[in-house]
Amino acid sequence: MPHEHTTKSFDTDIEGMRSAVLKIGGLVEQQLKRACQAMLEEDLQLITQVLADEEIVNRLHTQADMLCQQIIALRQPIAVDLREVIGSLHCINDLERIGDEAKKIALRARRMAEPGAESFTLRWPKDRFHSMAEIATQMLSPALDAYARHDSSIAAQLARRDKDLDSLRDQMNQALLGYMEDNSSDVQYAIEVVFAVQALERIGDHSKNVSEFVFNVVEGVDLRHSAAL
Repeated sequence: MPHEHTTKSFDTDIEGMRSAVLKIGGLVEQQLKRACQAMLEEDLQLITQVLADEEIVNRLHTQADMLCQQIIALRQPIAVDLREVIGSLHCINDLERIGDEAKKIALRARRMAEPGAESFTLRWPKDRFHSMAEIATQMLSPALDAYARHDSSIAAQLARRDKDLDSLRDQMNQALLGYMEDNSSDVQYAIEVVFAVQALERIGDHSKNVSEFVFNVVEGVDLRHSAAL
C-alpha cells in the first residue's frame, strides 16, 4: 500500500505521478471504447474523436515520462518507491501503446466506412469482434484499478483473461479466413478486420503488462517471462 514519506513534497511528487498515469489510462480507455464502437458501426465521428485523442495521449505520455525521470533524478527513490516510479514508466509506455492500437482500429474502421464495403459490413462476424472488444475493455479497466489501489491480485485474473482473448483471436481469424475463401471480392476488407483483431489482442497484452508491473511494485516479484501465474 502507498505510504507517507518524511518529505511531504516527495509525497506530492508521487501523487502527481500516479494522477498522470491514471489520466492517460482514462483517456486511453475512452479511445478503446470509441474505436471498437466505430469498427462495429462505421461511425466516422467516433473515428475522428479517437484520432484527436491520440495526440492528447502522446502529449500526456511525454509529460508523465518526464515527471518520472525528474522524481528519479531529484528524489533518488529506493526500494518500493523506486519500483513504483520505474513501474509507472513502464505503465505509461504500455498505455500509450494501447492508444496506438486503438488508433489502428479506428483507421481500419474508416476503411469499413468507405463506399463499396457495404456488403462486407453486413456479413462479417461482428459478434465475435464485439466479444473480443468486451474482454479487451474488461482487461484495461481492472489494470487501471490495480494501479490506483496497488492491488497485486489483478495480475492473475488478467493472465487468465488474456488467454481467453488469444483464443477468440484465433477463432476470429479462422472465421475470417473461411469468409475470404468464399468471398474473394471482400478480401481487402476482411484483412482490415484481421488487423483490428490483432490490435485487440495486443491491447490485452499491454493491459496484462500493467497489472504485472503493479504486482512487481507491491510484491517485489517480476512476472515478465514467468510462468508464476
